[in-house]
Amino acid sequence: MSTEKKIPYKIYLEENEMPTQWYNVRADMKNKPAPLLNPGTLKPMTFEELQPVFCDELVRQELDNDTLYFDIPQEIQDFYKMYRPSPLVRAYFLEKALGTPAKIYYKFEGNNTSGSHKLNSAIAQAYYAKKQGLTGVTTETGAGQWGTALSMACSYFDLDCKVYMVKVSYEQKPFRREVMRTYGASVTPSPSETTEVGRRILAEHPGTSGSLGCAISEAVEAATSRSGYRYVLGSVLSQVLLHQSIIGLETKAALDKYDIKADIVIGCAGGGSNLGGLISPFVGEKIKGEADYRIIAVEPASCPSLTRGRYAYDFCDTGMICPLAKMYTLGSGFIPSANHAGGLRYHGMSSVVSQLYDDKLIEAVSVEQTEVFAAAEQFARVEGILPAPESSHAIRVAIDEALKCKETGEEKTIVFGLTGTGYFDMVAYGKYNDGEMTDYIPTDSDLEPGFAGLPKID
Repeated sequence: MSTEKKIPYKIYLEENEMPTQWYNVRADMKNKPAPLLNPGTLKPMTFEELQPVFCDELVRQELDNDTLYFDIPQEIQDFYKMYRPSPLVRAYFLEKALGTPAKIYYKFEGNNTSGSHKLNSAIAQAYYAKKQGLTGVTTETGAGQWGTALSMACSYFDLDCKVYMVKVSYEQKPFRREVMRTYGASVTPSPSETTEVGRRILAEHPGTSGSLGCAISEAVEAATSRSGYRYVLGSVLSQVLLHQSIIGLETKAALDKYDIKADIVIGCAGGGSNLGGLISPFVGEKIKGEADYRIIAVEPASCPSLTRGRYAYDFCDTGMICPLAKMYTLGSGFIPSANHAGGLRYHGMSSVVSQLYDDKLIEAVSVEQTEVFAAAEQFARVEGILPAPESSHAIRVAIDEALKCKETGEEKTIVFGLTGTGYFDMVAYGKYNDGEMTDYIPTDSDLEPGFAGLPKID
């Protein structure tokens, strides 16, 4: 126990220990993610084809599978220092409550007003938009963390910010919407009547609660129909995972500082941004044979893209106006049930995460939301942080793995990503506490229409 006491409850890096480069795991991957395809020609998307949608530098990052490290511009490094480095916390109280010999750590990304990891990429994307001389950006948001983060970043750089928020989250989380508006963003519930694709989706699915795929379609249309605007997004694309690698790099540096070796690394999975960012340096070592880890992606049972999806080319959006990406997908037409983890309600998955999963470098599990909220409340009561529903998926599996260690007596080291706080999710917590929360697992027949709509690509 004497060595145990040397590990503090919170491990902080010094400012001069913060990463100054993002790590591009694609450069180490033996099997590269499949390229984005032009839906018209079915040829790989070129810089010129992506340029009208994304900022120039972000296109370069998106298409670069070979550069191992990207320098973080000084202005972004300076902004990061307002809330980074984030702590790696030893969950001593959770370990005690579980009675487990496992050692549990969590990387806490909620120490900023956006309440999540999303600010890591939002500030980078806003920086490149400003540097290019653009007027503003458009985006989608699910639970609202990404929209909040982007509104903060755009306010910092004096950029206009138009957010299309998944309708079910817009209605469940009015205060998240008001934070965005406080930072100067306009927020529209999606699908809406303000875009052609929104009107089409509403006609086909009257009364729909929306999805990230719907909101993406609207945001892309809004960007491409306005001069001086580009579309930015908070997950899925490789450029976002690149920026989020700062999470994993800091985590690895904090562990190394105390000679701690992780056995299991766990992250929740929606589009793949926080998961990809957290696991990047660990999976990189695994690819190179330098270390071995169990890496677990956790997704909601109501939207099981990895565990029950198909690995195929699909549209990234419901309106089918975006490029095709090869990913684990439930079909771009799949509209998940209105569960309480809005940030995980996406039909597909990052092409990087999908390739890693297909190569069996990571594994995936799906969990039901009532069990997720049981874990969230258990965690909140002993660790003093109210977790976001998305993050609580990782908490659920971290607890499950720790309880397995209790049975076997193994002292495994478990690291998970606590991506954000749940203070705007009290409607969901209320439903759980009142016994009104239910679980929904789609049947095979529920999933079939989405699969039937997948593009036919040889």
